[in-house]
Amino acid sequence: MKLCYFDAFSGISGDMTVASLLDAGADSEALLDGLRSLATNAQFAVEKTKRAGIAGTRFVVEAPVEHKHRHLHHIDKMIGESGLPDRVKQNSLNVFRKLGEAEAAVHGIPIEKVHFHEVGAVDSICDIVGACLALDLLNIDRVHLSAVNVGSGTVQCDHGLMPVPAPATARLLAGHPTYAAGPEIELTTPTGAAIAAALGQSFGPMPAMRVDRIGFGAGTKDFKGHANVLRVMIGDATSAVESTTVSVLEANIDDASPQLLGYAMDRLFEEGALDVTMQALLMKKNRPGSLLRVVARPEDQEKLARLVLTETTTLGLRIYAAERRVQEREFVTVETEYGPVRMKVTPDGFAPEYDDCQALARTHSVPLKQVIAAANMQYLRNK
Repeated sequence: MKLCYFDAFSGISGDMTVASLLDAGADSEALLDGLRSLATNAQFAVEKTKRAGIAGTRFVVEAPVEHKHRHLHHIDKMIGESGLPDRVKQNSLNVFRKLGEAEAAVHGIPIEKVHFHEVGAVDSICDIVGACLALDLLNIDRVHLSAVNVGSGTVQCDHGLMPVPAPATARLLAGHPTYAAGPEIELTTPTGAAIAAALGQSFGPMPAMRVDRIGFGAGTKDFKGHANVLRVMIGDATSAVESTTVSVLEANIDDASPQLLGYAMDRLFEEGALDVTMQALLMKKNRPGSLLRVVARPEDQEKLARLVLTETTTLGLRIYAAERRVQEREFVTVETEYGPVRMKVTPDGFAPEYDDCQALARTHSVPLKQVIAAANMQYLRNK
């Protein structure tokens, strides 16, 4: 599996994304030919440059000045009628739809009525489509990103002077790890945020991979003491332990019944929690209680926090980021005398899926341990 990892320590924009992938080896002629099929009359330049001494690539789109705003259906039509590969068309439209949803939420209107301002301009359209095309040319299967540096200060946009991040950027990156560092300027644009939100599989530490290509996409400005570049690392996934960032939610509870806590645990799993545990506590004034701990994807943090507050009796909770390491695994199915059982297999071992074994034990009225033993034995025979 081919992975790419964007290190957005100086933010992310559409042109920096395209430039980084070109710098990493994407075929520039194939990319430019694909962009020309959009029939925008734009001109393109791919230039070698440096930012704070770091050599990289700059991607520039020069387009005629336009005085019109495009709606989503205009962009859908433009991309749909191009000569781009189907995967590139679909990914590009996914980015624009993600952006449209953010703009609709900001303005409180249906997505069909959103008219794209700066992001509907030809250069931004070419940046988004160019990023999706470059990923396709490099045969990228999964996209991962670091925490995103959004910058600080203010930015002049169609709505007037706004604090960084701009409204659409903030909405697009909600639930993902972000921070502000470096020069007081907008480092992450709505275009870059839309690409990240729509295509990114995870945000956090670099996944386990064998890097074979590295590229640097240069931003427009060159800051003293700050390399204004987007770094991309490309390589094959390895079987090493994968590291991701998760949110951990905790609450100490001493006034809820076991039934209430059990129901809350079920609901948390239903809503996407990665793990939920209960631990017995002795709290102040010698009261017995429970520590509820929820492990969640960062994008699910707020949803699950609200669920904890509504489904339990706690008045507050603690939230912090943690590193989660997950070993590579696959699922295979074995046929036992009781029926099929899925086996979770890692480089270091295997285990039958509990739900499958429990269902078969109930169906055949046999002990659960008997079904587990049969599944393990059949897996070993198949090896």
